[in-house]
Amino acid sequence: QVQLVESGGGLVQAGGSLRLSCAASGRTFGNYVMGWFRQAPGKEREFIAAISKSGSSTYLADSVKGRFTVSRDNARNTGYLQMNSLKPEDTANYYCAARIATLSLRTPLYDYWGQGTQVTVSS
Repeated sequence: QVQLVESGGGLVQAGGSLRLSCAASGRTFGNYVMGWFRQAPGKEREFIAAISKSGSSTYLADSVKGRFTVSRDNARNTGYLQMNSLKPEDTANYYCAARIATLSLRTPLYDYWGQGTQVTVSS
C-alpha cells in the first residue's frame, strides 16, 4: 500500500549536519504516521523520532532531542529528519517507517519500512 525509500545518508565530520529524506509512494502520505529508527552494529534498533499525520506533533528520543528535527511535506509525499551537531555515536543505519493507526507518537509500532540509509560520523 505504501513504499518508503530513504536517502541523504553519507559520511560527515563530528559537529556537522545531514538531512535524511523518506519518499513515500502508493497511497496518500498524509494518512500515515511516520517514524524514524536507527541501528548500529552490535546494538539493538533504537526508536528516535516520530511525526503525526498532519505534522502538527512530533516526538524525539532523549538521545537526539535538541539536535534532530523531524518534519514532513505531505504535498511532496516526503518525510525528513534533520540531523545537526552530529556525534560519532550517531553512526548507524537509519530507517523510516509508516503506519495508518493513530497511536501515541511514543509507541514504536509500524507496518511499513524503508530499506535504510547509512550515516557515518567521523571524529
